[in-house]
Amino acid sequence: MRSRFIPLFLAAALALPLGAALAQGTNVAFGGLKADTRLPVEVTAENLTVNQTDGTAIFSGDVLVKQGEMRMQAGEVRVEYDATGKSISRLLATGGVLVVNATDAAEAAEADYTIATGEVVMTGGVLMTQGQAAIKGERLVINLKTGTGRMEGGVTTTFTPGGD
Repeated sequence: MRSRFIPLFLAAALALPLGAALAQGTNVAFGGLKADTRLPVEVTAENLTVNQTDGTAIFSGDVLVKQGEMRMQAGEVRVEYDATGKSISRLLATGGVLVVNATDAAEAAEADYTIATGEVVMTGGVLMTQGQAAIKGERLVINLKTGTGRMEGGVTTTFTPGGD
């Protein structure tokens, strides 16, 4: 994965003036964060509160969400169901969020995962790592179906050139 990321990043960085690479959003490949969003979602936590009125469930305390190889950890996760009340439509994670899959990981203050589209929007001090490479920003939008994403807001990066 790292060997695919570094050439992609270098090509993008060299195509932009230095200031533009840091000031604007950056498109990057998130192949390690690609996931099958049709797989079942398993949630474990210390506590669960269900609200039948608005069709939500709130998991709190060491929450772990699993979907295939994708893992999401957070202090609290609010689960919203579709109109039928049978399928999860959204997961809203707060309290420090970590999303991990294969060789990629991203952490932020909050995350909003829309199951149907496979889109995860992470906000608040986002740090994404791929092997030894790291990229920071304020907002990261990941498409789990395609393994692509976009980092926005004060984007900076650190990577190790060369190697495998």
